[in-house]
Amino acid sequence: MSKYLYAVCYTKEGFDGVRSEGAQARIDAVRTVTESVGGTLETFYFAFGDVDAYVIVDLPDDETAAAFSLAVTASGRVNLNTTKLLTAAQIDGALGKDVPYRPPGG
Repeated sequence: MSKYLYAVCYTKEGFDGVRSEGAQARIDAVRTVTESVGGTLETFYFAFGDVDAYVIVDLPDDETAAAFSLAVTASGRVNLNTTKLLTAAQIDGALGKDVPYRPPGG
C-alpha cells in the first residue's frame, strides 16, 4: 500500500453538499469509496484557507490513486491536488541510487 495526501477544494456545489449533508457524512462517503477500491482512510481534516480539507489514504497503487482522483474530480464538485507520500526508508532508498543528472548549462 502507498499513502496519498489529497488537498481538497470544494466548488460552490460541493460545499453546498457538505453543508446540507454535514461534515461527518462526507468523511463516511470518502471512507466508503476508499474501501471500495481496496484502500483505507487514515485521516480526514477539514480546514480553512486555500484548501477546504486534507485527506490521507492508503491505496494499493498509483493507478488506483489516479482512478480515485479522476472519479472525484469528474464530479465537478471537488478539485484535488494529489501528493504521494514517502517513508524515510523510501527516501533512504532513493538517496542510495546514483543518478547521473547534468543541470542545464552544467
